[in-house]
Amino acid sequence: ILGYYSLAYISRMTRSFMLEQLSSEYITTARVKGLSEWTVITRHAFGNIRVQLITVIALSYASLLEGSVLTEIIFAWPGIGSYITTALLSADMNAVLGGTVVVGLVFVCLNVFSDLLYRFFDPRARADDDD
Repeated sequence: ILGYYSLAYISRMTRSFMLEQLSSEYITTARVKGLSEWTVITRHAFGNIRVQLITVIALSYASLLEGSVLTEIIFAWPGIGSYITTALLSADMNAVLGGTVVVGLVFVCLNVFSDLLYRFFDPRARADDDD
C-alpha cells in the first residue's frame, strides 16, 4: 500500500528529471548527430539523471519505513513499527529506544548505500577521489 505512493513519487520525479534533461543542448546535439531516440534517451538523458534518482529512491525507502507503523497497526502485521508502538503503550522505554536505534540504523545504512551508488554511477565523484 505504501509502495504505491513511492512508485508514483519516483515516477513523477523521473518524468520531471527526464523532461529537464531532454531540453538540454547536449540532447539536441545527439539528435542532430543522427543518434536514434532510444540511444539518446537511454544513454545520454537517463545516464545523467541516475544520480538524482538514487536520492529520490533512497528518500522514498525512508518514507516507506516511516509509514510502516501505521500499516502494521491497521493490518495487524508484526514488525518494527508495531513493536515500537506496543512498547510505547506498555511504557517499555528500553524497547522503544532499541527500536528507535534500529530504525535510525536503517536510515543511516540507506544513506551510506546511496552514497556508494553515487560513486559507482557518477564519474565525477570517482574523479574527485583520485585527486
